[in-house]
Parts: sequence; C-alpha cells; structure tokens
Amino acid sequence: MSEAVKPLQPSEATPEKPVSRRVFLLKLGILLNAIAAALFAVPVIGYLASPMRKFAWMSWISLGPLENFPESQTRLATYRNPYTKPWDGMTANIPCWVRREHGDNFRVFAINCTHLGCPVRWFPESELFMCPCHGGVFYSDGERASGPPPRALYQYSHKVENGQLWIKAGQLPTLGEPLA
Repeated sequence: MSEAVKPLQPSEATPEKPVSRRVFLLKLGILLNAIAAALFAVPVIGYLASPMRKFAWMSWISLGPLENFPESQTRLATYRNPYTKPWDGMTANIPCWVRREHGDNFRVFAINCTHLGCPVRWFPESELFMCPCHGGVFYSDGERASGPPPRALYQYSHKVENGQLWIKAGQLPTLGEPLA
C-alpha cells in the first residue's frame, strides 16, 4: 500500500525553459531603472534632510587679541574654518574684515561681495569697500553705496571675551542664508 517515494531521474526531471529575450530585457530594464532611481534619490534626500543639519558647523572662533584691531580702523583678519577636511589646506583659512568703531564696539564683515561673492577690498583713503568684479561699493559700516550688490555686506555675529575678539563662523554667506 505505501509506496516509497523515489527520486526523479535526470531523464524524468522537468526540462528548464530557456529565458526568452523579452523576459531578459524586461528584467534588465527594471534593474537599470532601479539603479537610476537610487542615484536620483540620494541628492534629493540630502536636499530634503539638509535643514536638520543647518547649523551643525557653526562655532565661536577667536580672531585674536583686541590690540590687533586699533580704534577707527579696518583690518583684515583670518580664521580657520571649523568644518574642514585634511585636504582643504590653505583654502580652509577664511579672511574677514574687522572694523573697530570704539572701545568694544566692532563690525566684522565677510569678505564676500553680496552680488556674486567676489572678495571686496578695503581702501582706507576713501574709507570704502570695493568689489573688483562688477564695481560694487560699500561704506565703512558695510552698507551698500553703489553698484549691482543688492544689500549690505554680510556681518558675523561677534563677542569680546577675555581680551579676545570672537566670531561665530562656519557658514558661508549667501543671499538665501546671510550670516546675521
């Protein structure tokens, strides 16, 4: 009554059907579309998640002792960007303009013009910041004087502690996200 189950012999096995060209191309198309969707999704997800890490790199950095910045003068200062990689080298050194009005009253400007980001220069003879790229001009308080820049120079948040001038740095200014 009970028969033992005997294994199928190779000649008795069901033959494998060869994959048709249509099925192969369908599977290849699905695979390529999945790869393309993944490559497209990575920057989109990074863009959508960027507000979560908006101020992750902002930190207080010393520009030096107050003696380095005489009253009623504008000086160029440099700080090391807090968000750097080992291969950044000299590009991690960020310049800024420091104007000491009187006492502990300072204005610290980003070196970038608010038009297209070219570095502005300070001319003490005329007490003006000038942009060499498109002729933007700014007064000594950073306000726009003439030219194509749409607004005043970007200013860093700053504080004076223990005889040192500190700025809150780590973010490069843009029209969409100015420093102050």
